[in-house]
Amino acid sequence: MSKLTSWISIFIAIVCLSCNSEKKQEQTLSIAKIPDTSATNTNYVSNQKPLASSVLIKLPVGAVKPNGWLKEMMKRQANGLMGNLGEISAWLQEKDNAWLAEDGKGFWGWEEVPYWLKGYGNTAYILGDEKMITETEKWIEAAIASQREDGNFGPERLGEDGTQDFWANMIMLYCLQSYYEYSGDDRVIDLMTNYFKFQNNVPDEEFLSGSHYWQKVRGGDNLHSVVWLYNRTGDEFLLELMEKIHRNTSNWSKRDNSIDDIHNWKETRDNMDYPGWYSNLIDWHNVNVAQAFREPAQYYQLSHDEKDLKATYDNFKIVREHFGQVPGGMYGADENARPGYDDPRQGIETCGVVEQMNSNESLLRITGDTFWADHTEEVAFNTFPATMMPDMKSLRYITSPNMVLNDDQNHRPGIMNDGPFLMMNPFSSRCCQHNHGQGWPYMVENLWMATPDNGLAAVIYGPSTVSAKVADGQEVEISTETHYPFEQAIKFSISTSEKGTAFPLYFRIPSWAQEASVSINGTKTETAPEAGKYVRIDRNWQNGDVVTLDLPKKLEMKKWENNHNSVSVNYGPLSFSLKIGEEYTKKQSDETAVWDSKWQEGADTKKWPSYEIHPTTDWNYGLLLEDDVTNSFTIEERDWPENDFPFTPETTPIVLKAKAKQIPQWTIDQYGLAGELQESPVKSSEETETVELIPMGAARLRISSFPVIGEGENANEWKQTE
Repeated sequence: MSKLTSWISIFIAIVCLSCNSEKKQEQTLSIAKIPDTSATNTNYVSNQKPLASSVLIKLPVGAVKPNGWLKEMMKRQANGLMGNLGEISAWLQEKDNAWLAEDGKGFWGWEEVPYWLKGYGNTAYILGDEKMITETEKWIEAAIASQREDGNFGPERLGEDGTQDFWANMIMLYCLQSYYEYSGDDRVIDLMTNYFKFQNNVPDEEFLSGSHYWQKVRGGDNLHSVVWLYNRTGDEFLLELMEKIHRNTSNWSKRDNSIDDIHNWKETRDNMDYPGWYSNLIDWHNVNVAQAFREPAQYYQLSHDEKDLKATYDNFKIVREHFGQVPGGMYGADENARPGYDDPRQGIETCGVVEQMNSNESLLRITGDTFWADHTEEVAFNTFPATMMPDMKSLRYITSPNMVLNDDQNHRPGIMNDGPFLMMNPFSSRCCQHNHGQGWPYMVENLWMATPDNGLAAVIYGPSTVSAKVADGQEVEISTETHYPFEQAIKFSISTSEKGTAFPLYFRIPSWAQEASVSINGTKTETAPEAGKYVRIDRNWQNGDVVTLDLPKKLEMKKWENNHNSVSVNYGPLSFSLKIGEEYTKKQSDETAVWDSKWQEGADTKKWPSYEIHPTTDWNYGLLLEDDVTNSFTIEERDWPENDFPFTPETTPIVLKAKAKQIPQWTIDQYGLAGELQESPVKSSEETETVELIPMGAARLRISSFPVIGEGENANEWKQTE
């Protein structure tokens, strides 16, 4: 070969390398309302025909690992009440436990075991805690061994009419699915197949019978598991069972229900007549609404009828129109929503909080609608953390946006329930004590999802690491570094093979983030993101690539016109509460728990105290607001807490300072609750003070819905209540 030929070859090689290098950097960036559903993901199980195409696809449990404050939350939960319930709860003891018996017989055997196992098992898998995994497998093995010849499994629970209560099994199916994702154990598929054949053979008049209240209302949980199995086996009888479950579940699409149709416990204020809108939901129990409002959308996957999808959105709006005119994302039902009781002092069960999060995450997968991710964050960041003590060793049954005293007294009828339902107790109101554990692990599992075009989507934000398959099965890892929701920058570091990997990445832009921006390897992209949609970046990702999502937060005021023109303060995904001094008083749990609390024999209750929380500072303030509300507040950013736990008044990294005046007539009323709101604007002759507001999730005592101070003829006198 001549020197000239050699130089030409070298030149061509250099040009080709340059071309290839440029080709690797080619990318398309677009805005998408939802991910493209024209393809089918080849790496993860998604909806099979005739079901509607999956918009987002859940990754197996353990694919997403928490970091930072999210990991701290899960560690505290593992070391707290959830992680130790097996040693103190009578329902989780081995002696005479129906869940551990092959014949399904035993005294202890209903919802408590699977409620607890949902959170406990998934926490074990995510944290890789071998001790917890071993404990989880004990219950899973027992559930599998309990399957009988007819296909039925679990505790034998029959009503007086001889019909079966399927409710507790619905929860255990969630646990079995997570175990299958973790282990790949095909016995789960066999059990579920045989169980659903058994269900399919039960006559309609005996299936999800109304004599068993909970299963009738919550049939959507059963439907969820049938869809899950169908996508793995394709057995056609499961389509028939989907139809059967839907027609025998309470009708969550019906709007003209009679009072007799509505079977939850019912009450109105001062014996007022039931308003016409009360007929618009088949049930008003707070957990039932949070858990079951999604059923029409679940059935939509089979029906393809947009009316079914719309019904779920309408259910969400109906309960919030009448009982959810408050910050924090939930609604004031105490236990059952009561017409005439819609003040922000009404609360929500901790069960209702975690079930709402689970429903949102399911709907996010079905629809791809960023609304459900936004709402999950609203509930998770603002309501959920304050339901528990910081060490997560006790929790309260009911948490409200406005609550200024937690004690062991009965607050009925201000709060619906008779008993000490506001105090922090490790074992009182047994449903929430067992069920609360699902909240954080389920959210972590759903931070990232697969997309139909073999990509990944970051849909809920928090510090984490995802390991997943993309493109034609190549493994990638993406680390999310952030203190979100307390800061606006989210950094995604991508690890791929040396050759790089081409696949689409989606990033959700929250509805409040009107000025979001995206940078790739330090260069800001030209395409501007749109709030409430996704940014889709399709490129050949190289090892070490970094995407930075910037979500500038703005102070916003939400006016609750239907709740006396009160206001709440938002800063990005965070809502804020008045900082109230908190004094914790330790009490003996076995002396303050409600009647159905059941401790294991020999459990040391002194290790698990209850707490009252009393205010040590004034709380009855109204806000002074300028025309430009952003001038009404000063934002103070503080150091990130060394313990990675930002949900206490002392450790929160963001504080707002505001001008306010006291309203002396606003006091604790005869029911031991913050007096109900009155119409704003409100007159006050008190001195102007500077008060501090902290994130709702850090405030276990809080005023989150504020009166507004006014002057002149348009301002109202606050009337003293008895």
